[in-house]
Amino acid sequence: MPGGGPSGYEAGSGVGGVLRAAAASPGGGRLGGVRTALDAGAAPDRARRGAERATLTAAPGPSAVDGSRAGGPASRGAPGGDRRAGEVPAPVTLRAGDALALLSSNALALAQAALAGHETEVLLRATHAVAALSLAAVSGSPEAYAAPVHALRPYPGPARAAAEVRRLLGLPDRPTAPGPLSSDRRIQDPYGFRAFPQVHGAALDASAALRRIVEVEINCPTENPVLTSDGRLHHHGGFFAAPLALALDGLNLALLKTAQLSAARLSALSRPDLTGLPAFLATGPAGSSGTMILEYTANSALAELRSSAAAPASAGHAVLSHGLEEAAGFAGQAARQTARAGTAYATVLACELVVAVRALRLHRAPPAGPVFSLAASALPADPEDRPLTGDIATATELLPRLAEL
Repeated sequence: MPGGGPSGYEAGSGVGGVLRAAAASPGGGRLGGVRTALDAGAAPDRARRGAERATLTAAPGPSAVDGSRAGGPASRGAPGGDRRAGEVPAPVTLRAGDALALLSSNALALAQAALAGHETEVLLRATHAVAALSLAAVSGSPEAYAAPVHALRPYPGPARAAAEVRRLLGLPDRPTAPGPLSSDRRIQDPYGFRAFPQVHGAALDASAALRRIVEVEINCPTENPVLTSDGRLHHHGGFFAAPLALALDGLNLALLKTAQLSAARLSALSRPDLTGLPAFLATGPAGSSGTMILEYTANSALAELRSSAAAPASAGHAVLSHGLEEAAGFAGQAARQTARAGTAYATVLACELVVAVRALRLHRAPPAGPVFSLAASALPADPEDRPLTGDIATATELLPRLAEL
């Protein structure tokens, strides 16, 4: 994929590979069904909390993994081979004793982590395109993105972030030396532009770290006891998902940092001293607000993201079973926090995209290239004061397409 990494985590059977217990069922048909359900957002509600472990383990009657009890409301899908492609499958029935094996495999937490991690990867790739448009809108300096600068500090993420912006804007690896300093040229850009490679690069590195851990976990047994290659059963603590939870928490914090710079770039695009354009990009009569409301929207979403990242799930603590289980990894909670953080980040990024495209439309010479062409063709061109809810929705849907460029 140009400019990006693989589209999904590597496993023998994709996201569904986390559910090895399901794969061992008669006929092996559950694996694909559970994967389809997870991709469609039909994750089981009842198994989300470890506190229900005893209930699920000892329950005398069956329950369904779509969150409903057997015999409850009909599933949206069809059973077995009657299911059409992409349709949510019928519920898989959990029987007495099944839940212990399912929970000890970390299957649900791993599935949620894989899905949230993949969705975050897509947003991080889309960020390169959005940040590139904003840099062009403020006529930002390419110096902070120069290859020789990043060769001095060989972190993979920052080097990749800088290279992607150069590629998308058609900038050379080594920018030409600037001429004599003039009164209208800035010596340095604000951090939202100048420190973008470093901050966003840290998020790329955190995402790559999560990918590595998820790929190890979904391809290795964690059940307790575990059957080893010598035919013996061993009781162990391999199910304790501390590496996964810590990687998710790290990604959440890194996502918060790059989201803060996105909101900062959005605000910069509203400043006449940086763009040479009207304040808030307002083109109507006196008193027009232009894109000012999007600062409120972006910062509201940023607050939601902060609430997901400010309290790392790994900081949690629990003592259970008379002290025999005196700690917990909280990977499931961390995965759900990552999913919430990704949703909030998409809103922040969509707001920046709307403002960047409007600013470039007001430029005398908008940049050539597929990024601006795609964004400008999808977003409404009306610059008058009006509700921008539809613009945000369109921009959010556009992000995966920008990630492919």
